[in-house]
Amino acid sequence: MSTASRGRPRSFDRDAALEQAMLLFWAHGYEATSIADLTAAMDIGPPSLYAAFGDKATLFVEAVTNFGARYGGFVARALAEEPTAEATVRRILREAATEYTRPDRPHGCLVINAGVNTTNVEIADLLRGMRERNIESIAARIQVDIDAGILPEHFGAHTLARYVGTVMQGMSQAATDGASRAELEKVAELAMRGWGA
Repeated sequence: MSTASRGRPRSFDRDAALEQAMLLFWAHGYEATSIADLTAAMDIGPPSLYAAFGDKATLFVEAVTNFGARYGGFVARALAEEPTAEATVRRILREAATEYTRPDRPHGCLVINAGVNTTNVEIADLLRGMRERNIESIAARIQVDIDAGILPEHFGAHTLARYVGTVMQGMSQAATDGASRAELEKVAELAMRGWGA
């Protein structure tokens, strides 16, 4: 008997199981999601979970990667496609209002909300690092406009980017608490009013 034919083949769709795990982490956060919750949502037993995904932390990292690829790309698209920092930030905030309140998925942002109250330092650091990379990308885009004279130098690219990140975090929490898309779009509009002041 060859090595390739030993053992039982996986009897589940790995991608579908990963999607269910991601949705559970998104809805409840890392800390509050148990292995029992995961196996129930993924419709697999604990041995299959460990064999296919490793431990809970490893599964979470893969779920976050899946989230970024499927649902978290709106920031990168705005950074790549908009002609000015102002247009970029306006689009990011408006799309956040849409993405954070879609009716077919958990509200808010997994990367913002999933690490709340976690005691796992590696998970907290992973999520913090992802948020910081977004802020640094936004800051770099703002700096381009400062260097071009489109925005005044005293604005401070990193401070403005931190402001955008703070607004996004607040919008994510508000969406989780039940704020509507329309409400968050108004928040986005208010956040942009002082942009050129």
